[in-house]
Amino acid sequence: MITENNFLSNQHAIIKSLNKFLSEQTNKKVLIIIGVAVLGFGVYCLIYLKQANTDLTQKLKSTQQSLIEAQNQNLDLTQKVIEAQNTVNEFGNKVGEITSTVGNLQKLAQTDTELLKKYSKVYFLNENYIPKGLLFLATSTLYIKTKPLQIHTNVKPFIENLINASIANNLNLLIVSAYRSFGTQSVLKSSYRFTYGLGANQFSAEQGYSEHQLGTAVDFTNPKIGDTFAGFSKTTEFKWLVDNAYKYGFILSYPESNHYYVYEPWHWRFVGVRLATILHDQGKYFYDIDQRDIDQYLLNIFD
Repeated sequence: MITENNFLSNQHAIIKSLNKFLSEQTNKKVLIIIGVAVLGFGVYCLIYLKQANTDLTQKLKSTQQSLIEAQNQNLDLTQKVIEAQNTVNEFGNKVGEITSTVGNLQKLAQTDTELLKKYSKVYFLNENYIPKGLLFLATSTLYIKTKPLQIHTNVKPFIENLINASIANNLNLLIVSAYRSFGTQSVLKSSYRFTYGLGANQFSAEQGYSEHQLGTAVDFTNPKIGDTFAGFSKTTEFKWLVDNAYKYGFILSYPESNHYYVYEPWHWRFVGVRLATILHDQGKYFYDIDQRDIDQYLLNIFD
């Protein structure tokens, strides 16, 4: 017989089982909800990361493109800088050329244009011509110590170097004649004409045609030969001059077989180291060269 206590006990057990069941079902739902939430969050994160990766990739591509454009701009700028520098260099070169040309013109304007003219029976120096500057030669270099001689100011260092070099070679070069004015040459030629008649024209220039009036020509001798010059071409001094005078800018004005005057081994004229060297190396004669070719050496005659 079912008693009230049994019935209540049974009801209590049923309620307890039902609560347990309901509790289990609730836990499952919670787990499901949590799982769904976790899954949703994971999907969300995946989508977010994917989008972020896409954005980052896009930004990276944009940055790379910007970098490429910046590099190209840098290359363009570098090229422009190089072009600008080249332009500046070209301009500088042109300025340098112009400056050099102006300097040369100024130098040429200050250089006596008569110094390289072919005078002997060709060009004429008038009675008023006097070199721009004359200096006295050292007495020790003169054959006649009591007869002062002058030479062109710019030629003096060259003739001194020549004399010193000859002394170093145990030679005894002395100077008999140097600068002679128009008047002095006139008197000298008159005396020669009185003594030798028309024959004087073979060895003495008329006034205005003498290289001595330029102040750049000298007549050499040695103590033994003296001012007669006889036999000077056979002396050691002359042979040394032939081999070395060009180094100091001097040339032999009237060599053998020239068409102007008799052979004068004692007469040497300053024409500048450059021209003298070319004449020596090529075996040429000053008076056989065209005057236009000679004039190009005037600019550097004293270099």
